[in-house]
Amino acid sequence: MTNPLVEINDLRVDFPGPNGFVPAVRGVSLTMGREKLGIVGESGSGKSVTGRALMRLLPPQARVAGSLRFDGIDIAAATPRAMRALRGARIGLVLQDPKFSLNPIMTAGAQIAEAWATHRRGSAKEARDAAMSLLDQVLIRDPRRVYDAYPHELSGGMGQRVMIAMMLAPQPDLLIADEPTSALDATVQAEILRLIDRLVTDRGMGLMLISHDLPLVSRFCDRVAVMYAGRIVEEIAARDLHAATHPYTRGLLDCMPRLDAPRARLPVLARDPRWLA
Repeated sequence: MTNPLVEINDLRVDFPGPNGFVPAVRGVSLTMGREKLGIVGESGSGKSVTGRALMRLLPPQARVAGSLRFDGIDIAAATPRAMRALRGARIGLVLQDPKFSLNPIMTAGAQIAEAWATHRRGSAKEARDAAMSLLDQVLIRDPRRVYDAYPHELSGGMGQRVMIAMMLAPQPDLLIADEPTSALDATVQAEILRLIDRLVTDRGMGLMLISHDLPLVSRFCDRVAVMYAGRIVEEIAARDLHAATHPYTRGLLDCMPRLDAPRARLPVLARDPRWLA
């Protein structure tokens, strides 16, 4: 891979607990370019912590070791000013539920315009025009109405589109989408994923999609990294996910119901202590 966008080498993240530090990420290494990388695994496997570590958004009490580089920039050595220039401007983060991510006392349009003006610098009219254009790009049928609406007046799918528009306003090089559709119904989920796919492709961005939905990432991503207990246990091309070989990945796949092969009882994932070695 020439000129990788993200380089993570032996990332370790520990959080303080009642009996000392508890490992959340244990030696993760991965490289990605301007591609769609899916990171999958159970809740607590370290997916979101890995993404937030790249943006240096972990709580101050977290203990972080290892190497994190974005487009050649050493994240650990970057000054707070340099990180502010990266966050939003070059690395965007779409979170799981817009109800908890959008400011409830600002209209949707004002929040998008603020994101644009913060990184692009322009007049209030330019920021408003850019926000209206972004609302149109994320396939909102009535941008003017949504611009003036408050988050509580929007549906979940509409709020998620507003979040995506905010993150795309500065035209970032990398978009980290952390469970961006898990709070949405299946129909809206498909629309949001098609939207992200089109925008990422058209803009030539990299996408890190964090999810627990293996069928989704197998259809949507180029590559998949499977995490278990803070480690990457398998990397595989997304189209070949059905042929994964690691017992943990196989266990996750086998635990999923299928319409074409109904079973009276789904198997329980049998964990092997050697997976932690």
